[in-house]
Amino acid sequence: MSKMLGYSLTLGDFDAWFAFSAVATVRLSETERAALAFAALKSLSPSKAELAADAAISGAGSPSASFFGGMEDARSWANFASRSELKAHALAAYEALPVTDQMAFRRHISEVEIAL
Repeated sequence: MSKMLGYSLTLGDFDAWFAFSAVATVRLSETERAALAFAALKSLSPSKAELAADAAISGAGSPSASFFGGMEDARSWANFASRSELKAHALAAYEALPVTDQMAFRRHISEVEIAL
């Protein structure tokens, strides 16, 4: 984790910190990640700490328009969406589909469940 922190600090961009988060999820316990988050937030001014915490837990907002193919953009948005956002958008998208596409989706989900 110390090497990953060094890489993230050196690169300093969104992708580096997103990768740090992914590695921390695997390598650190939930208690350790909470302590790290607490220490980082305590190092900030109250207004900056509030902004950072809000950004971390507020979800992804509405999905943006898809210009480069729907699935890649949708998966990228889903990585940041909260559980309630995922549920709301999934249901709304499903309900907006024509019945034939809804049936195809049901078949796909059934096949995925069987494969698991």
